[in-house]
Amino acid sequence: MPVFVKKVLLWGSVAFLIYFVAFRPDSAAQMCKAIGAGLMAMAVGIGDFLTGLMT
Repeated sequence: MPVFVKKVLLWGSVAFLIYFVAFRPDSAAQMCKAIGAGLMAMAVGIGDFLTGLMT
């Protein structure tokens, strides 16, 4: 992917994030909570897998 396209996508994502947080803070907070919960579920799953390997 060309560098210019990456920069445009990055700055577009940053602008959308700022807009989303500024005008929909409750929805942004819920989205962050959901992402955090998903990451925690993945970490617990990996931990359970590694624990199963060790026992």
